[in-house]
Amino acid sequence: MQWAKGLGLGLGAAALLALGIILGHFAIPKNTPSISATQDLDLEILETVMGQLDASRIRENLRELSREPHLASSPRDEALVQLLLQRWADTTSGLDSAEAFEYEVLLSFPSQEQPNSVDVVASAGGVLYSCLRSEENLTGEQGGPDVVPPYAAYAPPGTPQGLLVYANQGSEEDFKELQTQGIKLEGTIALTRYGGVGRGAKAVNAAKHGVAGVLVYTDPGDINDGLSLPNETFPNSWHLPPSGVERGSYYEYFGDPLTPYLPANPSSFRLDLANVSGFPPIPSQPIGFQDAKVLLCQVKVSVYNRLQLRNSSNVLGIIRGAVEPDRYVLYGNHRDSWVHGAVDPSSGTAVLLELSRILGTLLKKGTWRPRRSIVFASWGAEEFGLIGSTEFTEEFFSKLQERTVAYLNVDISVFANATLRVQGTPPVQSVVFSAAKEIPSPGPGDLSIYDNWIRYFNRSSPVYGLVPRLGSLGAGSDYAPFIHFLGISSMDIAYTYDQSKTSARIYPTYHTAFDTFDYVDKFVDPGFSSHQAVARTAGSVLLRLSDSFFLPLNVSDYSDTLRSFLQAAQQELGALLEQHSISLGPLVAAVEKFEAAAAALGQYISTLQQGSPDPLQVRMLNDQLMLLERTFLNPRAFPEERYYSHVLWAPRTGSTATFPGLANACSKARDTSPGSEAWAEVQRQLSIVVVALEGAAATLRPVADL
Repeated sequence: MQWAKGLGLGLGAAALLALGIILGHFAIPKNTPSISATQDLDLEILETVMGQLDASRIRENLRELSREPHLASSPRDEALVQLLLQRWADTTSGLDSAEAFEYEVLLSFPSQEQPNSVDVVASAGGVLYSCLRSEENLTGEQGGPDVVPPYAAYAPPGTPQGLLVYANQGSEEDFKELQTQGIKLEGTIALTRYGGVGRGAKAVNAAKHGVAGVLVYTDPGDINDGLSLPNETFPNSWHLPPSGVERGSYYEYFGDPLTPYLPANPSSFRLDLANVSGFPPIPSQPIGFQDAKVLLCQVKVSVYNRLQLRNSSNVLGIIRGAVEPDRYVLYGNHRDSWVHGAVDPSSGTAVLLELSRILGTLLKKGTWRPRRSIVFASWGAEEFGLIGSTEFTEEFFSKLQERTVAYLNVDISVFANATLRVQGTPPVQSVVFSAAKEIPSPGPGDLSIYDNWIRYFNRSSPVYGLVPRLGSLGAGSDYAPFIHFLGISSMDIAYTYDQSKTSARIYPTYHTAFDTFDYVDKFVDPGFSSHQAVARTAGSVLLRLSDSFFLPLNVSDYSDTLRSFLQAAQQELGALLEQHSISLGPLVAAVEKFEAAAAALGQYISTLQQGSPDPLQVRMLNDQLMLLERTFLNPRAFPEERYYSHVLWAPRTGSTATFPGLANACSKARDTSPGSEAWAEVQRQLSIVVVALEGAAATLRPVADL
């Protein structure tokens, strides 16, 4: 069937009429350059933005943002809300509008009257040793009244006492191994280290085996390469001091715990606390490795955490599009931190403010307005479980699903200064590559960011050869509700370290009181050239997504992922499935259908780009590209997982690198008898994937074909 079938001779006139209606309805402000329905990316504007992004201004932004601790809902956090509103309302560099959206959410804090404690006690009850209740005040920034002491957010209060058992990373396998060795776990306190499984999962696994309480410490070998002497750690280097403690949320899900799938507005239904799931079942407390290495015998853990309803705000700054104001490109970062949060999250906010300043200045001068609307977002209470971004997606679910082109996340913009690191869904690969190829890499030499990136993270593509490797998106930052819940093409951009030179799990002072401006200024990114590189990369991607006539989302790049998932299923699960009379034939056919539809759409795009396409044709095409990601959603696919509905990127517990639902179901069914419910679930998951892929292929076929 011809792509243009049914459009008729009056297509051009109809398109202009439709665009006129759209433009009239959304009332573009007066300070707008001349509007063309075929407005495309202006390379001169792009070059101007790249040239004006200023490393010294990013540095000053970071100094201001991290000057004081700004825990979610604290007075300083609310002061930063006002700072953002003020910046985005500036008469010379502000945006079209800025607004704060407030939610009342359930947060968790340690008691000020009864500090949490970890003590070694004698059988008679006397205290033999007490762990530090706060980190050493090495630079004068770790001892202020606004520095929240180390604690495990959402861990329940309690004072368990028992023998100490070392449980490695606190995985289910670790506790089973202890039982195999004949170690009694009932009533013990488990000492675990970060990594392997999530924070809250350590407590969940421990409770299954009768453990009464959990301690979690950071292994210096995981972040410091084994270095821990005072002259080897901060403030003398970027390594974590022995007293450093990683704070964090131990809540299993994301979003406000009391209002799952509903925005935390006054009118929303709230669960009774007794019915809330996802909290750690037993008291938990983080400690430093300075204390972890000396704990022996009987330990008493006293946790006095309290749940509190607090107001937390998202701040949105909006630039309305000139041609397609009803299509949104979102750029977000959270605002709250555990303490000063210079790296996490203020390095990202510092970049966001500089980019919005440059674009706002062009906007106020009347020299530029994007084709599509740009929404800058500062999310609240991310550290407690992606709360602000999740509440936003819950409140505006339909609007965002219908209108959002892509979500760009820059949380920690700079972990270290070696190379770019991007996580994202396959369609964003091409636009990130295009941006990275045009920007010089920081440091000596004349490599582009792309050329430098490919030296550190690469893969072999059957289509492109050797290319930089994109990581996949889990739930580590605010992109999670956008990709898993809404099905919006998403990415996370940062600069990071050379993994061949360090075994670091993450930057050493993560979530500690040592994550300060001076730490960044002296050790993470002296000169802020890596911050500038991230600003340029993210800015270029943002402009390409908001200004390009044809959306720069390459859906054919999903074919690589689907083919690799299929091959893994065939090679590692095929024989097992065949034994249970389950055929992968429908899955093979579905992947082939997607590949054919994506290739045909690619050819159609090339044909349109070579001519003078009607704007309505391009609009319909762009909608196909935008909506592809939504076709992979199935809200019933993973009933045990809250918010996860994307059948390609849900959590995978099975070891096979294939479609997660299929991998997980096979892992559970492997040791069960034929005809069991577990094998029925394998068949169900296979059907879910096949239907999703067939739906994706249908979305990519000509829009006139039903």
